[in-house]
Amino acid sequence: MISISRITTICGLLSVALATGSTASEQEADADPIRILVSRLSLESYKSTLKGLSQFGDRRQGTTRNRNAVDWIEQQLTDAGCDDVERLTYIYDPEPRPPRAATPVLTATPDLTTPTGGTVGRNGSGPGGSSIYGYRSATGVNRDLDAQPDERIRLLNAEEPVNGERQEVYCTKTGSTRPDEMYIIGAHMDGHGVNEAVNDDGSGTALVLELARIFNAPDVQTERSIRFALWNNEETGLNGSRAYVEQRQHLQGVETPAGSGKYPEPRWLGMIQHDMMLWDHGAPRADGTVNPDQRLEADINIEFQSASDLADKSMRLAFVFKAAADAYNTDYPATVGPHMTNTDSTPFMNIVPSISLRENERGAHTQAGWNPTWHTPLDVWTTFTDKDFRLGLNAAQTTLSAVATLVDVTIDPDKR
Repeated sequence: MISISRITTICGLLSVALATGSTASEQEADADPIRILVSRLSLESYKSTLKGLSQFGDRRQGTTRNRNAVDWIEQQLTDAGCDDVERLTYIYDPEPRPPRAATPVLTATPDLTTPTGGTVGRNGSGPGGSSIYGYRSATGVNRDLDAQPDERIRLLNAEEPVNGERQEVYCTKTGSTRPDEMYIIGAHMDGHGVNEAVNDDGSGTALVLELARIFNAPDVQTERSIRFALWNNEETGLNGSRAYVEQRQHLQGVETPAGSGKYPEPRWLGMIQHDMMLWDHGAPRADGTVNPDQRLEADINIEFQSASDLADKSMRLAFVFKAAADAYNTDYPATVGPHMTNTDSTPFMNIVPSISLRENERGAHTQAGWNPTWHTPLDVWTTFTDKDFRLGLNAAQTTLSAVATLVDVTIDPDKR
């Protein structure tokens, strides 16, 4: 677990970086390995990885497009030089669902200023009907192929899922001196809604893949291990991350074989999830329209769950990430909130300090209709602009810099 003294040290180091970073000379910047790693993130590389994911449509679990995406992700991790690229296999065999009631959703139109015709109401109430969250609009999961106007995307997503075997991919950056301790960086690779699942959760998956690339560069060493995990079946109830916990929790810290110095499942120190990273356009208006542009006050939400068994330690981990964002982010700040919910860090939260990074608070914002792309035909590449993609890039900067500090990263100049 993360000690109070270690958290204090980390925050102190990051505060120094914040105080000096804006005026640091080239020589000073080169002396900071974290700043060097952050400089290796680029908007174009992040977008390229995310664009690669979009070729598989919504990557709905139980389909060929999902399995093809798993293969593609595995190849990306292998190409990054990540150690021990592995798959976890589990069975997803739920009872058939009853017929789903039709839910009004937005069609894939770039004109977000046109009223949608969906239900709009107050998101909470106060004196005079006011709300600190503004208006809310209808949300739901699109299952209608014809709601997607792009024929290419309709064809990509035509296959319906079937029950059975599922797989998800993970790999490890092995720590040089403390390989038996590990931070988990995760995102879910499946989506739905008859779209390209660009934001939910291609944006998080691309972030994890980019961090795997950077941490596994030949000149980068970490004292502790890092696992990069791309969960499946998030949209059906966090089934992939739950399967990981069920299959691997008891293996933590077990040296296998004995005396080998190898730990197939290092002891978990923290779990960091990334789920929807691109869209912070604000609350819907009274007529149901939304702001087509990223709002100037956009930020990265770092959430922990205040009702979890490890709420205090998770909160401390969240503020390490907040300090890292303050020190190293280039465009957007980060905020901390206590309402982490309905994401793949949930199965971990009573076992290990766990946080989630995302574009909005899940309960107060996303579920109130702040993001019209959520599970709708709008979650396609053409909906988003570089301002949106840059929010995702800044989330990557947050996690990269925080984790680099937590695992004691160094850069070998002879291997650069």
